[in-house]
Amino acid sequence: MSQPSSTEQLEVKIAHLDQAIHELSEALYQQQLRMDAQDRLIRQLIERLESGDRGSAGANAQFEIPPHY
Repeated sequence: MSQPSSTEQLEVKIAHLDQAIHELSEALYQQQLRMDAQDRLIRQLIERLESGDRGSAGANAQFEIPPHY
């Protein structure tokens, strides 16, 4: 079997790099979706904490230090 030409080697390399770029792009997209979901969750948690600071006895009760401390 003969060695592939320089052009063929470059075409193979480009095909592999193109595939790698596609996979990295997909991974980045999935990470961004997860980060967006985490941002929404953090905002919801902050809102819950802030609304609890306004005098909601039920919400504050779970953060009170027990008497034996």
